[in-house]
Amino acid sequence: MTAGAAAERSGAAGGRRYPVGPVVLLAVAAGLMWLASRLTWVTVTSSDGLTEPRTDELNGGTWFGALTPLALVLLAAIAAVFATRGWLRRFLGVLVTLVAAVTAVPPFALLTGSGDPGRRGATLAELPGRATVTDVQTAVLPALITLAAALAAFTAGVLLARMPRESADLSGRYDAPAVRRAAAGAELDRARAGEDADLTERVLWDALDAGDDPTADPPPAREPGAAGGPPPGDRPRSAGQE
Repeated sequence: MTAGAAAERSGAAGGRRYPVGPVVLLAVAAGLMWLASRLTWVTVTSSDGLTEPRTDELNGGTWFGALTPLALVLLAAIAAVFATRGWLRRFLGVLVTLVAAVTAVPPFALLTGSGDPGRRGATLAELPGRATVTDVQTAVLPALITLAAALAAFTAGVLLARMPRESADLSGRYDAPAVRRAAAGAELDRARAGEDADLTERVLWDALDAGDDPTADPPPAREPGAAGGPPPGDRPRSAGQE
């Protein structure tokens, strides 16, 4: 086995086993949700007949109060991805998909004109009882950004929910060096024997650290008596013996 082939195999294994894709999607979704929470979603113009017309701009944090907390939940989910594995990580994926579904509801309702944005805007703007809403303007861009965030989170949740049980986590990086070196030697022995071995980049470095060259061929099997003297039962005869 050449070093290039081992590195290629380890890289393929690493990309297949580590949840890089879901983590990136969760980070993107959280960033988009934070951005949408800072933008103006609805602009409400009102008049009470006594003073000048009043204009209130409602940003995402006001119009969709759970937007920022949900973004923080996705950031916490990134840490949970590395702290869990197996069925716990798949269950985490299900929870992320639920968060994505909740996130998609308000922007979808705003884009489709569901509900009464004027009445909701008056409530959120805390208009006095005598005030009358004269104009309501909704922004499309923040809603689209939030839907994109929900889609990214949903995709991340599906990927986590479908992750194989043997998916790797970061705990292997913190194992004792002696344990890692012993495990690396075992994996190399399996590979040299023609068995299926997990030769990740971490394993190759641990093997080198233990003084075992992953590119070297295994030592040939020693025949009985080849290096330690004559085979048993064939001892040299002394002079005079027949």
